[in-house]
Amino acid sequence: MLSPIAWRTPPRKYGPWERLVSLLTEGLVNKGVDVTLFATKESVTAGTLHAVAPRGYEEDVELDRKTWECLHISEVFEHAREFDLIHNNFDFLPLSYSQLTTTPVVTTIHGFSTPKILPVYQKYNGKVKYVSISNADRDPSLDYIATVYHGIDVEHLDLHEKPADYLIFFGRIHHDKGTKEAIEIARQANRKLIIAGLIQDETYYQKEVAPHLDEDRVVYIGNVGPDQRNKLLGNAAALLHPINFNEPFGLSVVEAMACGTPVIAFKRGSMPEVIVDGKTGFLVSTVQEAVQAVGNLGTLKRADCRQHVLDHFSVDRMVTDYLKVYQQILA
Repeated sequence: MLSPIAWRTPPRKYGPWERLVSLLTEGLVNKGVDVTLFATKESVTAGTLHAVAPRGYEEDVELDRKTWECLHISEVFEHAREFDLIHNNFDFLPLSYSQLTTTPVVTTIHGFSTPKILPVYQKYNGKVKYVSISNADRDPSLDYIATVYHGIDVEHLDLHEKPADYLIFFGRIHHDKGTKEAIEIARQANRKLIIAGLIQDETYYQKEVAPHLDEDRVVYIGNVGPDQRNKLLGNAAALLHPINFNEPFGLSVVEAMACGTPVIAFKRGSMPEVIVDGKTGFLVSTVQEAVQAVGNLGTLKRADCRQHVLDHFSVDRMVTDYLKVYQQILA
């Protein structure tokens, strides 16, 4: 199991890919699968940990990203013959090693950061098996063996039947995620907004977010860990997800619903696959429609939000789906 090394696996706070790799790895181990996790030395797993990078390069600025990525990926393929299958969760770089071994490689495409990386995927199309994380995130030039939706640790997220009155934005502080639009929605709906997440674009933060912070109606609390996530998401009246890009999946969306918190999201990317419009949230197209949706939150049942996640986005379901993929490849 090849994990990214931006953060520890599992991450202490932010690190969505590392978190998913950890959940999948531990789920496979629980089912009796012999898994070797290639991650940072600080990573934690019930499987076998194989590591060369001492820490995540986002956690230690002294580590050169490209150097440790090179050492990390090459380590996997130098040991390839020891494994029945390599599951790549490290984006496109490992594909360039894939034809140097006879060990089959499956790659989960966690989204395309830019169309400029597509030529790499196209070169190895048919040689490496691709898994998409939503049907909306499939590129028509590629062939896929399956779509496997992410699973989340539902048991660590509690249903909150009686939320507070605030709205929450939970995710990267970036134009793509729509932090600015979330502030506009909350202001027009006359609701308090709590913003939690990693500042990915400092210029955007300083221009579009910081001027609106007042420690009263619009509050930024920084990047938070799992314990705070449960409380913040669960006590919110709704999660605002006014994205400006085609969301590949949306982990925070599923995590919020697991807490019983409905989601108001722009209808882009995977959102129609993840949210049941009018039942677990509202799919909208504009800020004005989102403001109207805030006024209709009382028509939704929070228990329905959690049940939807239990039915479709559990770790067990994700692990089972990946086992089917592995078995298909090995057959």
